[in-house]
Amino acid sequence: MGASLPPKEANLFKLIVKSYETKQYKKGLKAADTVLKKFPDHGETLAMKGLTLNCMDRKSEAYELVRLGLKNDLKSHVCWHVYGLLYRSDREYREAIKCYRNALRIDPDNIEILRDLSLLQAQMRDLSGFVETRQQLLTLKPNHRMNWIGFAVSHHLNSNGSKAVDILEAYEGTLEDDYPPENERCEHGEMLLYKISLLEEYGFLERALEELHKKESKIVDKLGYKEQEVSLLLKLGRFEEGERLFRVLLSMNPDNYRYYEGLQRCLGLHSEKGQYSSDEIDKLESLYKSLAQQYSRSSAVKRIPLDFLRDDKFREAAESYIRPLLAKGVPSLFSDLYPLYNHPGKASILGELVLRLEQSIKTTGGYPESEGKEPPSTLMWILFYLAQHYDRCGQYDIALIKIDEAIEHTPTVIDLYSVKSRIVKHSGDLAAAAALADEARCMDLADRYINSECVKRMLQADQVALAEKTALLFTKDGDQHNNLYDMQCMWYELASGESYLRQRELGRALKKFLAVEKHYADITEDQFDFHSYCLRKMTLRMYVEMLKFQDRLHSHAYFRKAASGAIRCYLRLYDCPPKSAAEEDDEMSKLPASQKKKLRQKLRKAEARAKKDAEVKNEESSSTCVAKSGKRQLKPVDPDPHGEKLAQIEDPLAEATKYLTLLLTHSSDCLETHLLSFEVNMRKQKILLALQAVKHLVRLDADNPKSHLCLIKFFHKVGALPAPVTDAEKLVWRVLEVERPTFSQLHEKSLIDANNIFLEKHRESLMHRAAVAELMYVLEPNKKAEAVKLIEDSVNDLVSLDGDRGADSTWKLKDCISLHKLLETTFNDHDAALRWKARCAEYFPFSTYFEGIRSSVATHQTQKTPENGVVILNSGENCALPSPNGRLDKLDKLKDLHI
Repeated sequence: MGASLPPKEANLFKLIVKSYETKQYKKGLKAADTVLKKFPDHGETLAMKGLTLNCMDRKSEAYELVRLGLKNDLKSHVCWHVYGLLYRSDREYREAIKCYRNALRIDPDNIEILRDLSLLQAQMRDLSGFVETRQQLLTLKPNHRMNWIGFAVSHHLNSNGSKAVDILEAYEGTLEDDYPPENERCEHGEMLLYKISLLEEYGFLERALEELHKKESKIVDKLGYKEQEVSLLLKLGRFEEGERLFRVLLSMNPDNYRYYEGLQRCLGLHSEKGQYSSDEIDKLESLYKSLAQQYSRSSAVKRIPLDFLRDDKFREAAESYIRPLLAKGVPSLFSDLYPLYNHPGKASILGELVLRLEQSIKTTGGYPESEGKEPPSTLMWILFYLAQHYDRCGQYDIALIKIDEAIEHTPTVIDLYSVKSRIVKHSGDLAAAAALADEARCMDLADRYINSECVKRMLQADQVALAEKTALLFTKDGDQHNNLYDMQCMWYELASGESYLRQRELGRALKKFLAVEKHYADITEDQFDFHSYCLRKMTLRMYVEMLKFQDRLHSHAYFRKAASGAIRCYLRLYDCPPKSAAEEDDEMSKLPASQKKKLRQKLRKAEARAKKDAEVKNEESSSTCVAKSGKRQLKPVDPDPHGEKLAQIEDPLAEATKYLTLLLTHSSDCLETHLLSFEVNMRKQKILLALQAVKHLVRLDADNPKSHLCLIKFFHKVGALPAPVTDAEKLVWRVLEVERPTFSQLHEKSLIDANNIFLEKHRESLMHRAAVAELMYVLEPNKKAEAVKLIEDSVNDLVSLDGDRGADSTWKLKDCISLHKLLETTFNDHDAALRWKARCAEYFPFSTYFEGIRSSVATHQTQKTPENGVVILNSGENCALPSPNGRLDKLDKLKDLHI
C-alpha cells in the first residue's frame, strides 16, 4: 500500500488507512488531501479518499474518486479492494465479488481480500466458491483456528459433512493434550458439540455417541451434552438408557414439554396425531400420576394428561387443573386450554365443568365438595373464562352477558375490557370493538401491549388516522412515522395495508406492504456481520441454524401476507387503472357549473390541509432531530410518503410477478399462492402457467371451492379462445388436450356435468354452493335466476362445537359477507343481495355489515365503507366512544375511579 510514494507521503497513506479503520474520517480526509496536493493522480490515495467520503454519506463523490483512482492505477489490488468495499456498503454483493476477484488476480495471497471474499460468498450462498476461498485461507495461515473452523463449516454448508468432520479431527490433531486453556474451554466445547451434531446429521450415530462420551470432560455445556446424548440414544433405539437420561433432564427442568415427549417415545407411548388406545391411555395416566407426585410444583405434568384423557377421567383431571388457577386468577387459563377445543367432546365438558363451578361459587362461596370459601375474585375469573368459552363456541350473546357480569363484579380489571372487545369483534361490530379496546387502553396508558391491541382493533375498523395517532404514543419524539418503520413494526404495517386496501387507497396500501418486504430484505442483510463473528466466537451450531433459517425466511407468514397483499393491489390497479390528470379534467368539464365550483373548493381545502400537516411534521422533525451535541441528524426524506407514485405504475402485472415468484419459491405449499398465480397468469394470457397453478390447487385441495372455481373457469376461458394459428399456439393446445384428462373431475365429463357432480358432493356447504352457483352463471348466463336460488336455498344448520345440532351456526360471518358482495357484483342482483342481507342480519344480530338489530349501526347514524361494513358512529347519550385525542368522552363504569 502506498509503495509508489516517498517515505513521508507513504506514512501519510498509512495514516489514511488507520483513520478509516478507527472511524476518524476527518483526520483521514485531511491526510489524503495532503498527499493529493503533491501527487494528484495517485490511484490508491484517491480510492481511500473515496472510501472515507462514502462513510461520510457523500456517495456520489466517493464513487467518482474511486473510479478515478482505479483508472489511474488499474494494477493496484488496493484500488480493486476499495471498489469492492464500496459496492459492499451499497449491498451490491455480486459486483463486490467481481472486484475482489480482480484484486486477487493481482495479489492472490492477500489475507484481507480473501477473508472479505469468503464473507460475501457465504452471504450469496456461493458455496463451492466459499469452500475454495476458505481452503486458500487455511493454506496461507494454517496456525489460525478460525481458518480451520471456517473450512469445516464451508464443507458442511456445501453438503459434504464427512469432509467437514475430517477437517475438525485434523484440527484437533494439531492441539496439545492439555488443550484448551481455561479461557478457551467454552469455545472448544462448542466446537466439539458441533462436530458431534455433524456426525449425527450424516448418520454416524455410534461414532457420535462414542466421541461424545470420550470428550465429556472437555465440554462445558453440560445441559447441551445431555440433550445431545439423549437425542443419539433415541435414534439408536437404546430406549432404556434414554428413559433414564430423560428422567435426569426432567429433574433439572420439570416444565420442559420436549422432555416429557422424549420420555413417552422411550416408553413407546408417543403418537404424532395424539390418538391412543385405551391400554396406552391407562399406561400414560399411571406414568403422569407418578411424575406428578415427583414434581408436584410442575404445571406441565398436570396439563399434558388433558391432551390424552377422555370422558370422566378428562373431567376429573381438568377440574383439578382448573380450580387452583381460577382461585389464583390466571388470565391465560383459556389460552392454555384453547387447543382442547379441537378435541371431540372436550369443549362441552369444559363448559359444563366451569358452569358448575360458577353455580357453586354463587350459592355457597366455595367449590363443590369443598368446605372452604374461595376469594371473591374467583367468581370474576370464572365469568372471564366462560365469556371466552362462549366466544369460542360462537354464542356471542351469552359471551357478552358473562363478560358484562364480570365487569360489573370488578370494573377495574383491564383484561375484561380487552376480551369484551375481542368478543364484539368476532360478532361483527368492529367499530364498537375499537371503542372498547380504547376504553381498556385508557385504563393503563403505560401498557404497550394494550395500546397495540387497541391500534389493531382500530385498523380492523378502518380508523387508520386514529390508529396511527394511538400507535405513535409509544414511539420516540421526532419523525415518529419513520420510528414505526425503523422498529420494523410489521403487524402494524400489515393491518394498516389491509385497511387501506379495503378502502381502495391502493397507493397507501402498497406503501405499507412493500415496507414489510423491505424489512425482510434488511433481515437478510443483517446476517452478514455474523459470518465472521460466529466463526470467531465458535457458536457454530447456532450459526448453521441461523443460515438455514435465513434460507427459508421468505416462507414466514408475515412475508406471505405482505406479498399477497401487494399482488392483490397490483391486480386491482390492472383491472381499474387510476385516471390520468387529462381524464379527470375531461370529466370535470362535463359537470354543471355549480358542481365544478364545489369540487374545486373541496380540492383546495384538501390541498391546504395536506400542506398544513406537512408543515407541522417538518417543524416537529426539525425541532427534535437535533442531537445533544447540537449537530443536526439528517434523515433521507421520503419522496413518496403516501404511495401515489406506486399507484401510477405502468405495468402492474410485471410488479405482481416479482412477488409471485418469491411466493412460488418459498410458499409453494400454500393454497393462496397458487390462487394468486392463477389470477396473475390468466390476466397475462400465460395459459400454461395458469394451468400449472390449477394443477397445484387440485393437488393441494381438490375439494376446496376456490380450487374448483379456478379449474372450471380455466377450461371455460380456454375453450372460448380462438383457434390456434402459430406453431406456439398449436403446441399450447396440444398440451391442454393431453392435460385435461389427467383431472379426474373432468375425465369424460363436460364442465356443466363436473359442476353438478361437485354440487351433489358438497350440497350442505355454503361456500361450495356459492362456487357452483357462480360457475353455473358463467357457463350458462341464462340460468342466473337458478344460480341465485341455489345460494338462497342454503340452510344454516346449527351445530355444537362437538358436532351436535342446536348450538352454533355453520355459516361464518366473513363467508356471508363475501356472498353478499358476489350477489351485488358478479350477479348484479340488488334485490337478491337485499334479501340475503336481511336473512344474515337475523343470524348475525351484532354485525354492522348486515345492520343487525343488536349492532351499533342499529342505534346510530352510519357511514359504511364498501369493504367490511365498518361504521363511523355519532355517539348517542349512553355510548362511550373515542374523542379526537383518543380518550373516551364518557366512562360510566369508571367515573369515580382514580388510576
